[in-house]
Amino acid sequence: MEKVLVSACLLGKRVRYDGGSLALTDQIVERWLSEGRIVSVCPEVEAGMSIPRKPAEIVEGDGEQVLSGEAMVAEKGGVEVTDEFITGAQVALELCHRFHIKVAVLAEFSPSCGSSAIYDGSFSGKKIPGMGVTAALLRRHGVRVFSQYEVADADQAIRAISE
Repeated sequence: MEKVLVSACLLGKRVRYDGGSLALTDQIVERWLSEGRIVSVCPEVEAGMSIPRKPAEIVEGDGEQVLSGEAMVAEKGGVEVTDEFITGAQVALELCHRFHIKVAVLAEFSPSCGSSAIYDGSFSGKKIPGMGVTAALLRRHGVRVFSQYEVADADQAIRAISE
């Protein structure tokens, strides 16, 4: 059975920077849970970051540039946390390898998990096209990454792999 990597916050776990979650109520996710398909991860928590923690954003780039050493991740206030975000992404990738995961559903806009849009690094709430560090690393390794708004597409991808 194909497993799927899912951001822990989307499963109702209170792991976000503010101690909250982004609990997703979705019939497909409920089915995945009942089938035992889901492997849950919060890259920041896996890297040892606290709950709650200061908000962080990618500065002058996206996850691809962070992985290439051309951009950094910083907390509001300026403390660099790039290493923690890369470590968390590596943990997520290790889970994908361990469970042979080819599809992930990650929290959009997150500096770790955003798959098509992230915040711009100014802490002003402005969003830009781009992906987070974990999403970028997973895609580099062939994992198909979807946001919480694309669960049906992720389910189709899993079904296609299973056929």
